Amino acid sequence: MRRADRTFVGGDRIGLLEGIDRCGSISGAAREVGISYKTAWDAVDAMNNAAETPLVRRTAGGVGGGGTMLTAEGKETVRLYRVLQGEHQKFIGRLEGRLGDVDRLYSLLRRVTMMRVSARNVFLGKVKEVRKGAVSAEVTIALSGGETLCSVITNESVKVLGLKPGMEAYAFFKASSVILGKDLHNAKVSARNLLRGTVSRIVHGPVNAEVTVDLPGGSVLTAVVTEESAKRLLLANGDPVCALVKASSVILGLDA
Repeated sequence: MRRADRTFVGGDRIGLLEGIDRCGSISGAAREVGISYKTAWDAVDAMNNAAETPLVRRTAGGVGGGGTMLTAEGKETVRLYRVLQGEHQKFIGRLEGRLGDVDRLYSLLRRVTMMRVSARNVFLGKVKEVRKGAVSAEVTIALSGGETLCSVITNESVKVLGLKPGMEAYAFFKASSVILGKDLHNAKVSARNLLRGTVSRIVHGPVNAEVTVDLPGGSVLTAVVTEESAKRLLLANGDPVCALVKASSVILGLDA
């Protein structure tokens, strides 16, 4: 099952969701399906961002130490996928009975229809406003969690995509296009997009650090900053941060 330019859920991700439901934790589910803790979180973040409402929710710590659980939407997604999987297998069985080997056809369709993008941040939303200028247009996308993203694209792109208020669209941008800072909500900056959130994970490296930021509406944003910047900002899990993204860095797309 796909949305925009990337997999929304597939067999591997459904298996991860089922593992989370059984174990009540990301680490336990990751061990069950044989992937790393970070890979599991990346998959969960991608699914939560692509879904209209989050499929997985973290629970606060306490006597039990907190954990991770499927939302009602997550449980329903798993159920629907398994139903679709069963019906799909029946369909393939009937099709092979009439046509013989369909692997070559599937291989061709897969190559034609699949496209992957390197941008880590992909958000589903609805076009809120389109303001055209002489050459470029400013398009505002309202995300499902209540945040908004502004994108500046050419008028020709608006025409080709047929962008109009109310229609669903995807906004995506690279993790390297995100600037992180603290207490920037009252600062005067040229970047049109300022998203407030909370640091949930930091992966340190010799040169760069990958910082995951939970947004209030349930979406997750990923930023790649230099290791020196991460240390200078004293970033730690639970810290409130502001993420800046230039409107020119936000690319828009639609379902095919």
